[in-house]
Amino acid sequence: MEGMELKFLRRSPRFSSDRVEREIRSHKPSSKKICSRKLESPKVDSFHSLSLTVDNAEMDSSRKLETEELSFLKQEESNEATISLILETLNLTAELSHKIEAESSPFSPCINQEEVPKLFRRNSRFVGEKILRRSPRLSSDTNYSSNADSCNGFGKKIDKPLSKLPRPSLSSCGNERSRSADNRTSILRGAENCTVRHSSSELLESDIECPVEKIRNSSGVKEKRNQNKAASFFVGDPVPADEAQQRWKWRYEMKSQISKGQRMAESDDDEDMIVHNVECHYTRASIANTIFSLGDCVYVKGEGEKNHVGTIIELFKTTDGDNYFRGQWFYRVEDTVIKDEGAFHDSRRLFYSTVMNDNPLDCIVSKVNIKRVKPRVGHRSNSAPSFDFYYDMEYCVDYSTFRTLKDDESLKNIDTAPTTGMETFHESSSLNSLENIPKKDNLELLDLYSGCGGMSTGLCLGAKYSSVGLITRWAVDSRKSACESVKLNHPETHVRNETADDFLDLLREWEKLCKRYKVNDEEKTRLSRSKVSDDNLKSTKDELPTSEYEVSSLVDICYGDPTETGKRGLKFMVHWKGYGSSEDTWEPVEGLSNCQEAIKDFVKRGLRQKILPLPGDVDVICGGPPCQGISGYNRYRNIDSPMDDERNRQIVIFMDIVKFLRPKFVLMENVTDILRFNQASLGRYAMSRLVHMNYQARLGTIAAGCFGLPQFRLRVFLWGAHPNEKLPQFPLPTHEVIVRYWPPPEFERNTVAYDEDQPRELEKAVLLQDAISDLPAVLNSESREKMPYEKPPETEFQRYIRSSQYEMTGCEANKTSTDSLYDHQPYLLGEDDYLRVCNIPKRKGANFRDLPGVIVGNDNVVRRDPENNVLLPSGKPMVPHYAFTFEHGKSRRPFGRLWWDETVPTVVTFPSYHSQVALHPEQDRVLTIREYARLQGFPDYYRFFGTVKERYRQVGNAVAVSVSRALGYSLGLAVRRMGGDEPLMTLPPKFSLSNYIQFQKPPEKKDTD
Repeated sequence: MEGMELKFLRRSPRFSSDRVEREIRSHKPSSKKICSRKLESPKVDSFHSLSLTVDNAEMDSSRKLETEELSFLKQEESNEATISLILETLNLTAELSHKIEAESSPFSPCINQEEVPKLFRRNSRFVGEKILRRSPRLSSDTNYSSNADSCNGFGKKIDKPLSKLPRPSLSSCGNERSRSADNRTSILRGAENCTVRHSSSELLESDIECPVEKIRNSSGVKEKRNQNKAASFFVGDPVPADEAQQRWKWRYEMKSQISKGQRMAESDDDEDMIVHNVECHYTRASIANTIFSLGDCVYVKGEGEKNHVGTIIELFKTTDGDNYFRGQWFYRVEDTVIKDEGAFHDSRRLFYSTVMNDNPLDCIVSKVNIKRVKPRVGHRSNSAPSFDFYYDMEYCVDYSTFRTLKDDESLKNIDTAPTTGMETFHESSSLNSLENIPKKDNLELLDLYSGCGGMSTGLCLGAKYSSVGLITRWAVDSRKSACESVKLNHPETHVRNETADDFLDLLREWEKLCKRYKVNDEEKTRLSRSKVSDDNLKSTKDELPTSEYEVSSLVDICYGDPTETGKRGLKFMVHWKGYGSSEDTWEPVEGLSNCQEAIKDFVKRGLRQKILPLPGDVDVICGGPPCQGISGYNRYRNIDSPMDDERNRQIVIFMDIVKFLRPKFVLMENVTDILRFNQASLGRYAMSRLVHMNYQARLGTIAAGCFGLPQFRLRVFLWGAHPNEKLPQFPLPTHEVIVRYWPPPEFERNTVAYDEDQPRELEKAVLLQDAISDLPAVLNSESREKMPYEKPPETEFQRYIRSSQYEMTGCEANKTSTDSLYDHQPYLLGEDDYLRVCNIPKRKGANFRDLPGVIVGNDNVVRRDPENNVLLPSGKPMVPHYAFTFEHGKSRRPFGRLWWDETVPTVVTFPSYHSQVALHPEQDRVLTIREYARLQGFPDYYRFFGTVKERYRQVGNAVAVSVSRALGYSLGLAVRRMGGDEPLMTLPPKFSLSNYIQFQKPPEKKDTD
């Protein structure tokens, strides 16, 4: 094929039925180099909507041909009796024909939850020596035991009626290897159908991406096809050959590459291929006495009760005389990654896709009315719209992306109808409401479940690198010590020590108070504030008994039960006249009915100071709703019904707060277990809520070590963006990293990483020695809160992590810095454990098995040596009993030493040396708080408040700052609309280990002399 060039394209890992168990056990994603010939065509943009226009000449020709066809049908009425007799005879074999058809028909666009598609295998016989890229398909379930039969069921007799029709391959959603189209616009023609017009270059990519199921050349199938020809056939003359070869150039070029007489490429696993033996194209077809044209939206026979929905973009006949159409598919919500968690969505809502494939013409059932609407929030229609379905977003499998469709000039004249039954942000909100809000110097962020502030700190630092000001205006956490840590490092933040449930109720009450007591700036009062206050005080003194206290002012507000009286409600912190602040008390609002002026003053002051956000105030909401109920460290988790566990319901609260406050951007973080248990119901629910609120969404999993940290913690991140904003990308890794744990197979394609064959320039992995070797040696009993460093930094990581707050933020107010080191304290070991640790050798891999009195059998199970039972001075054995029973005696982790050339497992909330490798390589202690903080990317200037245990917990619960900093950079690009349409982006060179001041310096020119 002349004029073609070899191109490497991304292919996400997928599993075939005979390899699933092996792949699952390895927890290693499989990826292959996929080659594609790039034919002469413009790029395809997967986020442009289809062109739905038709030339006037073609429309006139279609009307003429339709008239001729109707005349032809009348002439055939005389043969009606004969045809009826033939059909009656054929009905005798209908059941058998259906079974045969079900065996040979292609997949349907619905993602079946009960089967996992096979690994698409490349076939070099398809186009000479080169291999065309197949578009990936999403594994829909983690239950693989029942998939062997479903994946290899072709050629077997089945009992189901005809149900399996063209399941679209799930195409790539605009990543760096995706292609874009020059002419993909969307115009909806009337309410009866939608008409699509494509260039041949657009369809070329789709055919390479989307193979269809191969149809067996069995006699039963041919007989069935012949029967259906009477009910479905093309109308009018074929499209002239020169015109067809121009419009569908890719298909005819492909045909020319196939050797003469070869009709369909075969494969050992019955994999479907593109229909290439095209003879001619048509613009119209008759199916069940209904005329269908290119661009019509149609129902297509599907699995079960529901038909699939697509658009006819091509009609052609093969050299075998078979009639085909090429369809472009819409997704229902249950066909997407959301699956069963979308039950509360509008059943009429569809999602646009660029997925296309070839299917038999007689699969078409009928026409259907589909309307494109703009994403609108907060509007409910009183009457049902005059269409069957509507769509306002595009769905793409890569990184489970839901995106707002691009606008273009052709959309200006579209009648955008409001959607009904949609979850709303606010009664007065609309798509354009954000455009009317004046731009702020700094975007304001709310950090929910903030902990010590790792996530918001990183986001603000990263946004600064992209020239976007972002400040943490509000933070909420239920742990007091964590709140104090945020205050210590972010004095500008309004920090609330309360549960997210109470915070949500408070937000609702605060909005009511602001509406009740809001006073316009121009409003004048007839009495001065002092006079009103004096009159009130005089009246109060006259009316109140001397035994009652007098309110001086209100100083705080909350919702809940802070004094544990058993009654939740709105409370004010009251400062009493004549008493100090230590005597302030929480009082219910019902008891302050005579203090309306004090309440009004507090509300007005609170509005000025923004002590609480109102809907529309927050630009970014971030947070990691705790899900201890499904954590891998929880042995008593409810795997089957995680939402029944109250500890997992914080995802619901998080999304309720998003719904109420209507931020521009959302970033949710969580453990990978939300994608593992109960068919990933928690992860699917979170995405479902965002999409239901008309937010764009994108899901990815990121390893902390990818951004220059010596640990391989893997976490799930979910971006959300208002439909009027640009959906942020995920940053590609900057460092090599060893990842030991992978998400479930269905979500492997959500892992943020380079493809195996994709060029990249990665820094070497950061190891433990790179991170902590410069820190002073301390004893197990170290209790100093601060100390000097003693020696300069030794590595690039250490120079970066020791940057001052001014160097990190570029803020002049932070120029005062200190060279002192804080929080370099270890957890104090008990006397017995300390003696055990002192006996652990200082070498790589050392653990409790190196203690005297341990025997290791051939089965790798440890046993106590009855002849060498060493005791401690306390009388307890040197090797505790739990070390022999942990993990059935096969573990090497109790009292294990880390080593300098290693990356650390996930940083947890406590150095559990009884069950984790947590000992310092060369010192007889566990890692200190500061050493743990460095593994999480916290700069040395960042301090922690609370007991030693509380500080360990704060660090372990935090999002790695290096990860959130990279995400903050991509957020800043999205705010400035500088990010691309691809799901992934590349960070600037040296980003991960450069502070802000270094980042602003121009790169040094290399001396070429």
